[in-house]
Amino acid sequence: MSDLSEKLAAYLAGQMPGTSEVAVSDLSRISGGASRETYRFRLDWRDAAGSAASRLLILRKDPVDSLIDTERRTEFSAYRAFHGSAVPVPEMLYLEEDESHLGSPFFVAEQIAGFEAGPMQLLGPPYAEHHPAYAQRKWTILGEIARADPAAVGLTEGMESPALDACWSRELDHWEAIIDADALEPLPIIRAAIRWLRANPPPPAQKLSVVHGDYRTGNFLYDQAGGIHGILDWEMAHLGDPLEDLGWSFNPIWRWGRPGLVGGLAPREQAIAIWERASGLVADPAALHWWELFNCVKGQGIWVSSSKAFADGKNRDPILAFSGWLMGNAQDRAALEVMDKL
Repeated sequence: MSDLSEKLAAYLAGQMPGTSEVAVSDLSRISGGASRETYRFRLDWRDAAGSAASRLLILRKDPVDSLIDTERRTEFSAYRAFHGSAVPVPEMLYLEEDESHLGSPFFVAEQIAGFEAGPMQLLGPPYAEHHPAYAQRKWTILGEIARADPAAVGLTEGMESPALDACWSRELDHWEAIIDADALEPLPIIRAAIRWLRANPPPPAQKLSVVHGDYRTGNFLYDQAGGIHGILDWEMAHLGDPLEDLGWSFNPIWRWGRPGLVGGLAPREQAIAIWERASGLVADPAALHWWELFNCVKGQGIWVSSSKAFADGKNRDPILAFSGWLMGNAQDRAALEVMDKL
């Protein structure tokens, strides 16, 4: 870590003209996730007047290989688009795509400190009694993301804008291609889901929205009293049908062992009502069902990619093998449940 700390301090010193004694300390990797290597650290420096200053920051760095191939500029832009809005996100500071500094591209952001993120802790005291408040906040924020105008928040220049009737096919084509390339064994359940999805396309999207891409319990920072203070992990953000995000948030694998409660937090109809009020949109049952089943395909695409990366030796992080083994089986069962075949 000392070598990384020194290189990071040298980079940041170059981004902060007029400062001196720039130093990185307490650098530690945050466990979980393999799409980026994430570290927290403290940055200390002296300003032009010689006064001491410090700030807690986050480093998000590309790994050798990951669960999914994502574009760091897209993630950085999505965070920046929503900073200061009704969608709580950390401030983005520096995006660096030159690999010479730290060995791979990265960005540096504000650290929102003092809150929890893991879904397992959320299930027990003192958090469990506040699940209705978390649910209200969670799907209200998702509604705000869906409501946002992609052009107004500056995301139409860097992201593809599919036609409203092409949102579904673009996403299904993308994830089916990943499964075709990376699957290490036959996937009869997911292949059946893909056939049904192609034979029963959804209606055109109500509007073109920003899609977070991984909006689930476990990807937000929360306090002990029902508050949510940061929406994280925007690496799969894109423009598309807002029902895609709602369907992902309902994926049975994100219930965390709490049957009947989407995201482990609330009854399905309650979550839909919260989202509809916040977004101003309607969750058509047939369209939402399509996106829920699609998200089982997308999920399996992520898990087979993690297995392939580990099996090929590109990344020996055990989380890739564990995700591919455990979550792949859970995703098959989730697809059967959504198809009413379980």
